[in-house]
Amino acid sequence: MAAGDDIQDRSTDRLTAIEPAGGTDCGACEGTKSDDIRLAEAVLRKDRKATAQFVSLYADRLYGYLRRRLTPREDLADDLLQEVFLAAWESLPAYAGRSTLESWMFGIARHKVESHYRARLREPSPLDDEEGPGEYVIAIEADFDERIDLARREAKTGEILRELPESYSTVLLWRYWERRSAAEMAAATGKTQKAIERLLARAREQFRRRWNGE
Repeated sequence: MAAGDDIQDRSTDRLTAIEPAGGTDCGACEGTKSDDIRLAEAVLRKDRKATAQFVSLYADRLYGYLRRRLTPREDLADDLLQEVFLAAWESLPAYAGRSTLESWMFGIARHKVESHYRARLREPSPLDDEEGPGEYVIAIEADFDERIDLARREAKTGEILRELPESYSTVLLWRYWERRSAAEMAAATGKTQKAIERLLARAREQFRRRWNGE
């Protein structure tokens, strides 16, 4: 079963709580509207065919995105996908076509992923009290961006991230896939920047050791 099948089965029920934005139905205006806006308006009218199209267009791609960003907790991808579509349906009346519907949907998905990162890193972890691994890890910071950017599409990276403690994989994903600075992560989680930097240093060192087979 495709990732979006279960969502599609329940999509019409979800939409019954959403009313379309106000406005006059103008048939002559339809030709000037983008396909995305027409689809959004049809979904808001509770058109079953449009709802099925909406889900089928984005469910599998969003699911793949979420699975990659949730490593090693890929098991959460289904739940987060449900949250993304629910948030999209609740916000759809405000969609004005300033970006593509696809970009808009992936923006919602990214916010959901970052909320997961924040929640995970806010939790107490026994790793928080460990000492940093030393000056060597700071020295490899310069080439780490390039290394993980080139390697992240490879199966080896996913395997290593699944082997790491979850707080390590989470902080690496947030830093190098979502391009958030230590300061931004600290502000989002309520931790100090130094604490985030120490966690990143330990995570990078563990990633490096597994990458090199040490």
